[in-house]
Amino acid sequence: MHEKSIVEDVIGDLVDNFTETVHKKKNVSFFEQEEDTVSSRFNRLFGREKPIHHVLGGGKSADVLLWRNKKISASVLMGATAIWVLFEWINFHFLSLVCYGLLLGMIVQFVWSNASGALNRSSSQSRVPRLVLPKDFFADVGVTVGTEVNRGLMFLQDLACRGSLKQFLMAVIGLWLAAIIGSCCNFLTVLYIGFVGAHTMPVLYERYEDEVDGFVDSLLMKFHSHYKKIDTGFLSRIPSGKFGFKKYD
Repeated sequence: MHEKSIVEDVIGDLVDNFTETVHKKKNVSFFEQEEDTVSSRFNRLFGREKPIHHVLGGGKSADVLLWRNKKISASVLMGATAIWVLFEWINFHFLSLVCYGLLLGMIVQFVWSNASGALNRSSSQSRVPRLVLPKDFFADVGVTVGTEVNRGLMFLQDLACRGSLKQFLMAVIGLWLAAIIGSCCNFLTVLYIGFVGAHTMPVLYERYEDEVDGFVDSLLMKFHSHYKKIDTGFLSRIPSGKFGFKKYD
C-alpha cells in the first residue's frame, strides 16, 4: 500500500506539474517571462552551458538536425521515410534492392559507353563515371563501430560492478523499457523512430528551450524527493558495500 501511494503521488505530480506549466505560460506577463528566461539560463537541461548547436557537435550534421537548411533536412527525413516504407510496408528485401541497384548502374554505364562511342569516336570508355569506394572505408567503419560498442559494454559493466545502486536501477529500467519496445516492433522500425526523433526533438527543444528546461527541472526535483522516500523506506535496508563509479570519456 505504501508503494502504491508513492506511485499515485508521482503520477499526480506529473499531471499537476504539466498543468501548472501551461497555466504559467498563458498568464505570465512580458516582464515575468523575461525574468524566467534569464533565470532558466543557469539551469539548463542535463547541466549544459553551451548552445544546443554546439552540444550536437556543430558543423553540417548539427545544421541538418536543427533544420538550418530546411531543404536538406527535409530531403534526409524523406529519404529515411522512403527506405522505411520500402522495407516495412512494401516488404522489399535488402538483397533485391542491392541487385536492382547494381542492375540499374550497369544499364546506365552500358548506355553511356555505347552512346558516347557512337556520337564521338575519339572518346574512350574510361570517361564513363565509375563508383570506387576508398580502401580504408570499411576498416574505418569497423573501428568506429567496435570502439563505440566497447565503450557501451565498459559503461554497463562499470555500472554493474562499481556503480551506485541508483545508477544500476536506472540502467536496468532503461534496458527493460528498450526490451519492451523491441518486442512491439522490429529493429528497422526502432531505428526509424530514433531517426525521426533525432530530426524533430532537437529543433523543438531549441524553439521551446526555456519551457522544457523549467518543466524538466521541476520534474526531476519531484522525482528526487520521491526517490528519497523509496530509499529511506526500502532501498536503504539492502546491505551494500562501497561503490565507486568510474567515468569513461
